[in-house]
Amino acid sequence: MSIPGYAHGDAALRESPISVDDFAAMQAVALFGPDDTAALQRSRPILAPQVDAILDVWYGFVGSQPALLEQFSHEGRPVGAYLDRVRARFGQWILDTAEARFDDAWLRWQFEIGRRHHRVGKNLTDGVQSSAVVPLRYLFLLIQPVVHTLRSFLAATGEPEDVVTAMQEAWRKSLLLQITLWAQPYVNPGDF
Repeated sequence: MSIPGYAHGDAALRESPISVDDFAAMQAVALFGPDDTAALQRSRPILAPQVDAILDVWYGFVGSQPALLEQFSHEGRPVGAYLDRVRARFGQWILDTAEARFDDAWLRWQFEIGRRHHRVGKNLTDGVQSSAVVPLRYLFLLIQPVVHTLRSFLAATGEPEDVVTAMQEAWRKSLLLQITLWAQPYVNPGDF
């Protein structure tokens, strides 16, 4: 299945300003280690069949928050086709996150995701008119509702509580790392 605008693994993507070694240092600072990688990977077969249900919850949350819905709107009205295309990529992002393959292709894709939230690339992929930028403050704040709502999905197969907690914490750390990468276009050159 082809997802419009999904470019993970595309060799034509811009080089990430963060190398694999830089990212390893970031992981160490975030206390993200091999157990977290394993926990993310353990979450993938649990979450994969639930992606649509997860997106329903997350889209319900976004739709209930005017400041978030504005990022998908034009002249005060949500752009349905834009929401649909982003939803498909968001679903794939869940799977990519749970795959936990932190190589150069993944870093390039994270850099591109950041560009698509910032004015240097927002709206270009889908050719829409919407807000010019997703304010950085909302990217970091979304960690809480995303990780909080994932818990019930992670527990859906009856995993022990400590395993669910480990997967949820791995997701929290992963989101913090990813959103930090996405923040790069928002930061003055030389300050990232």
